[in-house]
Amino acid sequence: MSHFLPRTLLWQTFFLIALLLTLALATWSQIFRHFEEPARARNLAQMVASVVNLTRTALINSETERRTELLIELAALEGMRIYPAEASDELKPLPDTRAMKLLTEEVRRQLGTHTRFASRWKTLDGFWVSFRLDPDDEQDFWLMLPSERIEQTGALEWLIWGGGALLAALIGAYMIVSRIGVPLRNLARAARVVGSGRTPPHLPEKGPLEIATVAKAFNQMAGDLARTDADRALILAGVSHDLRTPLARLRLGIEMSGAPDTDVRAMVADVEEMDRIIGQFLDFGRGEPQEPLKVEDLPALVADIAEPYRLRGIKVRMDAPKSLEVPVRTLPLRRAIRNLMDNAVRYAGEDNPISLSVSARNDEALIEVADRGPGIPEADMDRMRHPFTRLEEARSNTKGAGLGLAIVERIVTSHKGRLELRSRSGGGLRAIIHLPIHDARRGRARLLAPDDTASE
Repeated sequence: MSHFLPRTLLWQTFFLIALLLTLALATWSQIFRHFEEPARARNLAQMVASVVNLTRTALINSETERRTELLIELAALEGMRIYPAEASDELKPLPDTRAMKLLTEEVRRQLGTHTRFASRWKTLDGFWVSFRLDPDDEQDFWLMLPSERIEQTGALEWLIWGGGALLAALIGAYMIVSRIGVPLRNLARAARVVGSGRTPPHLPEKGPLEIATVAKAFNQMAGDLARTDADRALILAGVSHDLRTPLARLRLGIEMSGAPDTDVRAMVADVEEMDRIIGQFLDFGRGEPQEPLKVEDLPALVADIAEPYRLRGIKVRMDAPKSLEVPVRTLPLRRAIRNLMDNAVRYAGEDNPISLSVSARNDEALIEVADRGPGIPEADMDRMRHPFTRLEEARSNTKGAGLGLAIVERIVTSHKGRLELRSRSGGGLRAIIHLPIHDARRGRARLLAPDDTASE
């Protein structure tokens, strides 16, 4: 049943209120009917007894030759029929309902215990009641009253008015519940914005006291987080200036120290590693990229990133189509691909080739960086996406702050994409960036094959 029930608080509350209102209306209808039936039965019994008594009196006091004419007039004007009862009469009993039992008991009380009832006599339907011209007479007569006189009238009107009242109550219930549901949806939406690292819009601090208090507290929290984020960016900018300038002087001093080349290269490598770690801290501290999307030719962008690595003597095997236009944030995406390339070089070594590919599948563009390093166990792949996480068992001889994959994850998420980590057949790691292929200005992205025809 949980699959058929609404999931949101608004519709769950509305459903419960609607159910309670429906049950309440049905209950009050049954209560009204229970107490109304005895009074109605007495009124109907009084009417039936009066008709039977008047008919009996008319038949007794009328002239014998005029009785047939009287019966015809009763049938034509009042819809009543009178027939003598016979032992062979085919009768259908009345419905076995509480209302009908109350009616027949009250009629018997007024006309006598010999009174019989039926809903059909032979082939004629109606409310049939038996009577005798004289209490001591053994001969019974059947009197038929039209069913409309017995059946409860106004049921359709009651149904319409009850349905209208229920509809009005449901509309009021929806308006009441929406005063809670709408602010909660706005709060959930703003919380998701905060979770993505952005500043949410200001929530209206109005409505019920509890909702207004929550909105005010959330706005205060969002403001505090924004100020903290701004302070963090300012501190990181200061750290960048205060640390990188001494590092530059230190590197210059090392290169001019006249020490053996082996020692100089080792110390310069340490300085470069420190500078790179500082750069990672700055990249991670910038938060979600705010650069607008721009349509770029992805193979050309990736080839441009790979060229400096080739110039360093690193073998880069690239497989890409001639053109694949995708809306991206250029600078953050370049930073993410460089991080993956740096990881591949650091963990696999400069002697092992790096496989770099660009492709399209369904509505996604795929950028894959594959190395022949130690790889990452399947159980640790999700953990490695978190900041300041390193896999000491597999990569214990490497340096770093453990921010590379966390930065890539954040940049890819800002593109509404995803980062996939897989083990490579034969050893190594495959890091695959999935980017949605859509262009808000052109309506779709284009993938051109080498012969300029549309590919996948």
